[in-house]
Amino acid sequence: MDQIKTGAFLKALRREKNLTQEDLAEELNVSSKTVSRWETGRNLPDISLLVCLAAFYHVSIPEIIDGERKSDVMRQETRETAVKMAEYSKKESAAKKQKTAGVMLAAFGVFIIISALGIFPADSSWGGIYSILGGVILIAGLAVLLRSIMVKRHVRILACVICAVILAGAFAVSDYVAVTRFNQVPRFSYEKEWSSEHPDQVIYKTLFFTAVQKHRDTAQEKVEIVK
Repeated sequence: MDQIKTGAFLKALRREKNLTQEDLAEELNVSSKTVSRWETGRNLPDISLLVCLAAFYHVSIPEIIDGERKSDVMRQETRETAVKMAEYSKKESAAKKQKTAGVMLAAFGVFIIISALGIFPADSSWGGIYSILGGVILIAGLAVLLRSIMVKRHVRILACVICAVILAGAFAVSDYVAVTRFNQVPRFSYEKEWSSEHPDQVIYKTLFFTAVQKHRDTAQEKVEIVK
């Protein structure tokens, strides 16, 4: 930066307005000696006064620093760049908020699933209902998160579908483990049947297998997969 050139430019701007150094000093609430030091290049205005000078002379701060006016084309480019940067900043801020919302929504869905599986007993349909609700919220959160990361819509949809399939598979595996290892009824059955021939038996139908609960509410109670 050439301080002499900057000072000469400030002097030229002042003269264009037909002002004395005293007039400008009074306008900016500084001393005339300060204005003189600027115009001779011995000192430069601080940031706050630089902003005031740019507004007062209707020039840009870069023009004052460079000590010359820019062409109209360059000014327009500067304005367009500033507008684009502002738009980019807004989009970036919106994307960050969207990511945060997606992560929070997905985390809330996971929390509901874990809570439902932990609070409700295996033979309560509410455990399955709330777990599925939590899964829906989880996938919705994932969709919001992916929207801020992936541009292509079909890729986002495919990712959500894959997540839903994985989640359904996880629910099915948890049911299978509950039946085979812990002698519990499946949580995610879509239908229950009671047999008139065997009133102590309940049939649970899931998407992947059918389980039977035998000798219900007795010491010999047993749950097994029949098909």
